[in-house]
Parts: sequence; structure tokens; C-alpha cells
Amino acid sequence: MQVIRADQVFDGERFLGRTDVVLDGPNVVAVQDPTEYASEVVVEDLGAVTVLPGLVDAHQHLTWDAADPLAWHAEHDDSALLEQGRTNARRALAAGITTIRDLGSRGRVALQLRDETARSPLAGPTLLVAGPALTTPGGHCWFLGGACTDADELVEAVARLDEAGVDVIKVMATGGNITPGSAPHESQFRLPELRAVVDAAHAAGLPVAAHAHGTGGVSDATAAGVDTIEHCSFFTEDGIAEDPALIQRLAESGVAVSLTAGTLPGTTPLPAVAARMPALLAHIRALREAGVRCILGTDAGIGPGKPHDVLPLAVVQGVDLVGIPVTEALAMCTSRAAEAIGLGRRAGRLRAGGTADVLVVTGLVDEDPAALARPARVLRGGVRVA
Repeated sequence: MQVIRADQVFDGERFLGRTDVVLDGPNVVAVQDPTEYASEVVVEDLGAVTVLPGLVDAHQHLTWDAADPLAWHAEHDDSALLEQGRTNARRALAAGITTIRDLGSRGRVALQLRDETARSPLAGPTLLVAGPALTTPGGHCWFLGGACTDADELVEAVARLDEAGVDVIKVMATGGNITPGSAPHESQFRLPELRAVVDAAHAAGLPVAAHAHGTGGVSDATAAGVDTIEHCSFFTEDGIAEDPALIQRLAESGVAVSLTAGTLPGTTPLPAVAARMPALLAHIRALREAGVRCILGTDAGIGPGKPHDVLPLAVVQGVDLVGIPVTEALAMCTSRAAEAIGLGRRAGRLRAGGTADVLVVTGLVDEDPAALARPARVLRGGVRVA
């Protein structure tokens, strides 16, 4: 048994101040006030650090690393994608990201990567993977191999993905920003097709994540009963829609909205995003103020500004740019994110009986959120990995 004593601990929901985190192999035994222990217990007093649960990134693309994803996939075979995924997984883990949901990869590459990280904590975070996202022919991310023309083909694709062993189904309710010929404000599938996906996936015990920018896609995804909505940006052809009624529906539905955040300083966002940034920040504030259930995902891999260890910056930028309280921003990528992706019992919290996924950072995050980007120690399942 070992004890990590720190001047500050965040347990996934709140800051506790000076606290002991007691670990026994892969498990957390207790989170409690500092006390005396038997002589054989190793107590490390790390002082002015913050101990947190390992971070949870609800939306990445681990096998991507590209300014031009279409060209990237055309130029690389699956073995190269897998090797890139291994590198990206280790990079994310070193930053304290111990759980990732991969929402779009080609073929079985992400499945193989998931199995590798399951065998070895040193290989990367715990992964949930979707495999090829379901889209229209020529639609957003068609190059992953998930194109379907109608509800029957969508249901068949869900069955194939279930047989392959995916953890979640990803469906492109609207177009996106990175695929030529695809418009993010336009719907790709309508309510009947989305309901067919949800019904088939839920019957197989699989959750559904819906990529949705435009309000039509967001509305249909909500009505279809998807489990998470990715981006939820309310794009129009030239701006961001103001739709309080739809925001209220989102809040009442309880669906988790995965806000896309985290960009390296000095990098330029996609032009469509940069032009809408002030309105987009106001939209995020409106979602939060209405009580929409929000979590954080980075969409890491889609461009140079989004490396796979950018999640700590998403927290800092959420605090600085949107005005999210640091406690809430941290919960959005720990406890709330874990609950939303179906791992609430094992990830995202420091509590007795939980998994010993632990991040130690230099400094007090409640006073200086940027400290989150200064990892001093990372444990995954009680094994020190960084």
C-alpha cells in the first residue's frame, strides 16, 4: 500500500485541500485527511502539487496526425496508421490522459490499438473505439470506410461493427469542416435514419455518438435518442444560430454534449471555426447557462493545432475564454466525461474502490489552472507510466 499526500486533491467533483490518496496496486483504497499509518505503508508527501483522477478525453482520432486528413489516409496504409496511433497514445498518456474515446478510424486499426493498451498500461490510455464512422457516400470522413446510403445499410453497418467488437457507434448526422464537399451546417442523415442507427446500436448494447454541427442535425440526433452529441455548434452557412428552444430541448433530454476545445497557442483554427469564434464562445456559454450536460473532447488528430496531449489546454481555455469555473472545467474531462461515455464506475474519480488512474501536476490547479499542463507523475491502473 502507498500513500500520495498533496497540498491539493481534486477528486473528480471538488477540491479537497491537503489530502491523502491511498493506493493498493490497481485500486484506490481511500481519499482522506492526512493521518498516521502502519510503519510498512509508504507515505510520499509531495507538497505543493495537485493530485487528480486521470483525465478523460471524450473525442480523439488517435490514428490521425494530419493537416489534411483525406490525404493522410490516402498516403498511409493501416500499419502506418497503427504505428502513428501508438505514438499518439503514449503522448496522451504522458500528459495524464488515461482514458480516450476514439471516434473515427479506418478499418480495425483502432481496435488493435485498444487491445494493445488493454494488455499494457505503458502502451497508452484505456480506449473506447468506434471504428469507421457511419456517413453518406462522399460525406464527412467517407475515407474511413463507413459510407451508407439508407437506413437498411446503416443497420447492417451497425451489425458489422458490433461483430468487429467496437465500443461505440459514431454517426455523422451533419457534414463537417475537414472533408472537401461536405458542409457542416447541412444534415447528412435525417431522423428516420438516425433512429434506425440508435435502435440497432442500443439493441446490441452499444451507445451512439452523433457528430452534429447544424441545428437540423442536432435536433434530429436529440430526437433519435443518441447518447452523446459531438460539437453541437449550431453552425449555419455563415455563422452560429441562436436557437433557445433547441438548447432547452437539449437540457431537458439529458443528452451529453461533447464540446470541442483545446488548440495549441499560435496555431490557426480552421477558417470556418475562426470566423465564428466570438459567436461560438457565446453559444457555449448559453448551453451551460441552460443546464445542458456538457463534457470536453478535443478532436485531437485533425490538424497541427490539436495534438493528442492538448486536453489540459482545453481546460485552461475553457476557464479563460468561456469563463467556466475551474472545478466545472475539470469535472468536464474527469467525472462527467467518464459518466457520459459509460465508464463512470471505473474512471474519472478518486474514490475508495475506484481504479488508480492518477495524475499529479506541479502547482495548485485551483489557483493556477495552467498547472494542469505540468505533469509530474501519471499512474494508470496503479502502474507508473510517466
